Amino acid sequence: MTTGNWEVLAAKKRQELEGSIPEEWRIPTHFLPPAHQADITDFPEKSGWFTPEELAITNCTVLELLPKLASGELKSETVTRAFCKRAVAAHQLTNCLSETCFKRALSTAKELDEHLARTGKPVGPFHGLPVSLKDNFHLKGLDATVGFASHVGDPAPYDAVLADVLREAGAVFYVKTNVPTAMMIAESVNNVFGRTVNPRNRNLTSGGSSGGESALVAFGGSPLGVGTDIGGSLRIPAACTGIFTLRPSFGRFPTMRCRSGMPGQEAVQSVNGPLTRTLADLEFYSRTVVDAEPWRFDPRCLPIPWRSVSLTQKLKIAIMWDDGMALPTPPVTRALRRAADALRSAGHEVVDWSSEDQAEGQELLDRMFVADGGKAIRRELERTGEPWRPEMRMYAEAQELGALEYWQLHLDRQGYQKRYLDRWLSAGIDAILCPTTPYSSVENGKFKHVGYTGVYNVLDYACISFPTDVTVDKSVDVALDGAYMPLSDLDKEIQAEYNHDAVHGMPVNLQLVAQRLEEEKCIEMCKVVLNVLS
Repeated sequence: MTTGNWEVLAAKKRQELEGSIPEEWRIPTHFLPPAHQADITDFPEKSGWFTPEELAITNCTVLELLPKLASGELKSETVTRAFCKRAVAAHQLTNCLSETCFKRALSTAKELDEHLARTGKPVGPFHGLPVSLKDNFHLKGLDATVGFASHVGDPAPYDAVLADVLREAGAVFYVKTNVPTAMMIAESVNNVFGRTVNPRNRNLTSGGSSGGESALVAFGGSPLGVGTDIGGSLRIPAACTGIFTLRPSFGRFPTMRCRSGMPGQEAVQSVNGPLTRTLADLEFYSRTVVDAEPWRFDPRCLPIPWRSVSLTQKLKIAIMWDDGMALPTPPVTRALRRAADALRSAGHEVVDWSSEDQAEGQELLDRMFVADGGKAIRRELERTGEPWRPEMRMYAEAQELGALEYWQLHLDRQGYQKRYLDRWLSAGIDAILCPTTPYSSVENGKFKHVGYTGVYNVLDYACISFPTDVTVDKSVDVALDGAYMPLSDLDKEIQAEYNHDAVHGMPVNLQLVAQRLEEEKCIEMCKVVLNVLS
């Protein structure tokens, strides 16, 4: 832990980050897009800054890269250099990075190339693949500030267990990515590094708390990123940037030796998962991590091998049109309606899912997050005099629960989980299809509701956020008229702030929810949904 003036520490950290970037990878001023250019995802192709080889490499999916790396057709050093350069470009344009370890990455890549040349065999299924990590994953010798000035200059003495698993499989770590303060804001903004913006539209948020990761992956600066989720922190960023993610149930992937923004808060468990550009890459990552038997390294991992799943020909999918707290904005409702119609036309049974239990789940999540009266966050802020961010008012004003009250909260959670499970089983459904958030994305600073994701953290259900074939069309997705009766004051505010011009052209994600520990089934069902949409 670090003490001192937060502004001095934050400035030092930003300077260190900038100083870690080689000049050869910095975009020259004359290549930079104008500051007013919103969508910069086409910058690599149109700028002339990247070579044809660099573009060919960084535009590949994971499953396209791995056979070439394993065969030696592509050198890991070459691939790593290309992604390092594109990650630097992503950072210059979106402010998505928090740590770099480029020299270490290139050294690792060279060692992997030498191993392949010497033995003729890859070291593992991820041989030579650059993998980016969210800031809270410990890598020895690097900070994990999680947005606090108090953690500047506090390098990790060890690697996260997941990092050990991925390294043994051949992964190359090269960057870590930005998060919000304590990882407890739905946008990625903090007092140390500032705000990460969306590469598809820099006026919009990339989401949080894995928003540095989603910005990097969406820009093509990483073929595979790993983030975490305690209330939607994987699914919200994926939705804001139009990529894939899996929120697994606790125990499927290893979580030990990561830094928490609220250490010891385990009423709702944080999990980690992949952020990818394709569902196939997501599935490969998930299967590979589980096949490594992570329960041998993390005592809280469940010894459940990756299972093959055969779906029934006719699925029963429940549609939750809204969560009773905030109606989705028009493009999200349009995407959900299109998916429901496509599933029905393909012969699947589609039913409605009542939102009657959602508000209670959100209330439980909020109570869990502030059970300590905000003390864990306050302690870190006070060490350096760092001010509360305005987005964290709930924590700043919270009242601490006593032990008996906290135990009662656990009982309330268990009762809620049992009621939700009973209703699910009584309905006989395979999955719930619903919004990931009320938004496609939203202007920076305006994200207001995590209820669509957070409830499923309380329940610990397996969820995928996936891009549909719908993009926002300002001529179609107009704001609701004055006849609409808001579900709540929150809903009224969200609908009033909806700006179809601001989000025109943005992709729309939906969320597919399966039962607890049904990650394999969730992936297979997502394939079905994507197939009917295509």
